[in-house]
Amino acid sequence: MKAMTPSASLAAVVGAAALPRTEVTKKVWDYIKKHDLQDAANRRMINADDKLKAVFGGKAQVSMFEMTKLISDHLQ
Repeated sequence: MKAMTPSASLAAVVGAAALPRTEVTKKVWDYIKKHDLQDAANRRMINADDKLKAVFGGKAQVSMFEMTKLISDHLQ
């Protein structure tokens, strides 16, 4: 897969190095699990901390399916 460069707000979560989209998604999931950001009641929802809010367009909570679309907007 082609390496893509993350935006500044996404780089705060996954690092500034160019990565394939699959690796970016994996690193975001690692970050979510490390900081316990999955909603306890509905595991398909992600609760955003300050770093992820910047990636999620200011939303406090997004579904895991919406998350992948929002991440794509931060890759070039």
